[in-house]
Amino acid sequence: MDSHITIFDTTLRDGEQSPGYSMNKQEKLRLALQLERLGVDVIEAGFPIASDGDYETVKEIGKIVKDCSVAALCRTRQEDLDRAVSALQHAVKPRVHTFIATSDIHLKYKLQMSRSEVLDSAVEAVRFARTHCDDVEFSAEDASRSDPEFLIEIFTAVIDAGATTINVPDTVGYALPWEYGELIRTLKQRIPNIDQAVISVHCHNDLGLAVANSLMAIQNGARQVECTVNGIGERAGNASLEEVVMTLETRKNSMNFTTSVNTTEIFPSSQLLAQITGKNVQPNKAIVGDNAFAHEAGIHQHGVLKNPLTYEIMTPESVGLTCNKIVIGKHSGRFALCKKLEELGYHLSKEHLDQAYRRVTRLADEKKEVNDHDLIRIMATEKFSADQKPRQMAAGG
Repeated sequence: MDSHITIFDTTLRDGEQSPGYSMNKQEKLRLALQLERLGVDVIEAGFPIASDGDYETVKEIGKIVKDCSVAALCRTRQEDLDRAVSALQHAVKPRVHTFIATSDIHLKYKLQMSRSEVLDSAVEAVRFARTHCDDVEFSAEDASRSDPEFLIEIFTAVIDAGATTINVPDTVGYALPWEYGELIRTLKQRIPNIDQAVISVHCHNDLGLAVANSLMAIQNGARQVECTVNGIGERAGNASLEEVVMTLETRKNSMNFTTSVNTTEIFPSSQLLAQITGKNVQPNKAIVGDNAFAHEAGIHQHGVLKNPLTYEIMTPESVGLTCNKIVIGKHSGRFALCKKLEELGYHLSKEHLDQAYRRVTRLADEKKEVNDHDLIRIMATEKFSADQKPRQMAAGG
């Protein structure tokens, strides 16, 4: 069984569609190069028919990115396909990614098309794309709310037409993990020519289940995950790249899969996206949030300072951070305070540590977090013996 999971990054396409995350051409080029350093397999660079700017950006990314496939999204309409093919003309590894909705609610209210019309449109689009590109992906939009029998029919037909990847999106984040896993398993078992294509998944986070659904899909036969840095994307966002990758990395004892991602570039990628968009990551965000490797509770601090594995299931260094963070607050214990003060050059007796601890906890009740400057100020106002104060640097030192 193939254990490699293709990481398809759609930060520059679906991620950018998130309100407030729009990026200009230069910003997208900068982020594309970082995604290449990160080691994703596919960069979905944009939706060329959407605007002249998107078209030019996809074309430029195709010129500068050498190690990743560059994908352009398009509907099954001929003008979309022409635009996507043209935008990818300079790409070393081009991928045409075409899609059409397959759920009855989308067919009735959005497309106003019959199932047979949708199937014909999908097949024609894939057949055309394949004449221009060896790597063609077909997505059945709103697949998780589609009739599985129709999905089997349309996926079989597009694979026959030349699709090399079939994508099963949970477009509105409606699926539950066991339902989604069952759908992927059904498709893998019942599509007769599935050995000729990769099953991909594209999950949204409307119920907070995008990563869980993606992992369940992997367990049931999916070998490509579409995701974004920091989990950005339409509405509540997409499956978070860093969460999917680090789950696979951390839980190899249960999920023996690999990716090509250089995990030490995860945090730099997250920070670059935040810098470009001006949107900070929420502090409690898994893997890349400010609190992901921060500890304030005294029991946790004591354990981490003795052995980080007591409360950290991955190292900060593994995702590109230099170290964890011990936060001094009202929940901190004497052990952590002692270590922090030693870092600042103070070596206190038990009596003086108790005295400092009382001062620190009183201050923490007022300002939530006590920083290094606060600690130095407290030390300066306490009457500690000279050998318990930090050593002064020699002149010129």
